[in-house]
Amino acid sequence: MTAQEAQVEVTAVESAHRRAARRHRVLVHLTQLAVLVVVLGGWQLTVQDNPRSVILYGVPSGILGRLTTWVTEGTAIGSLGDQIATTLEEALIGFAIGTALGIVCGVALGRVRFLSEVFGPFIKVLNAIPRIVLGAVFVLAFGLGIESKILLVIVLVFFGVFFNAFQGTREVDRNFIANAGILGASRWQVTSQVVLPSAFTWIIASLHVSFGFALIGAIVGEFLGATSGLGVLIKQAEGTFDANGVWAAMVIMAVVALAAEWLITRLENRLLRWRPAQLAGPDL
Repeated sequence: MTAQEAQVEVTAVESAHRRAARRHRVLVHLTQLAVLVVVLGGWQLTVQDNPRSVILYGVPSGILGRLTTWVTEGTAIGSLGDQIATTLEEALIGFAIGTALGIVCGVALGRVRFLSEVFGPFIKVLNAIPRIVLGAVFVLAFGLGIESKILLVIVLVFFGVFFNAFQGTREVDRNFIANAGILGASRWQVTSQVVLPSAFTWIIASLHVSFGFALIGAIVGEFLGATSGLGVLIKQAEGTFDANGVWAAMVIMAVVALAAEWLITRLENRLLRWRPAQLAGPDL
């Protein structure tokens, strides 16, 4: 077989693999759509003829109507865009700060045994405190502004990122660290050029879960006490037995979470290009 024939064969195999991958993606998306249609259709048919069930459980057509009303006419506390912007501001600021603190503290305690021995028990105790209690404390201490929600988001995000960064730092191959030291690398160079890249898979993995916690923290904080935001919409809908309103706010949260998940996945793929495809696995 000549080199040209071998190249043609390789190209044909790659094309076949791409076609198979496209067919698989189409099948996955069609199956997802079918599941969604079955669930929503079954929900609509089961509930729509019972007024009591409509009040208690909501109905997909009513949820769509509530979303349409919020978009076109606004909500009882202002435009829908303002409520989404408020919740996103709290979630994003808290997510950024909590992630940064979690990475710094996780790597520091993972690299310096003395620090982990001193602060480890305190971190475990703080992690055991129910978040709802901290949320109430933050609202009492900082009022109904965004500060109390941001603090709650920071707490929720911090621990997930911290424990992954800590464990990722501890899992770095000691031979890599020893070899870097032999080559004359300083402690900072070892941390920044060996430890952090090796632990980055762990850190990125924590971000997928942590942004969901960021949204939860913002919503719970608004639920405990706020003047605007999606959490306030949910609380008002609950107070008036408006199940459609509760579900409508949850749909908005789901859309925001999916958009954030897509962005984090893109970031992961860009930063971890070196990772073999078989280690990447399917996206959840």
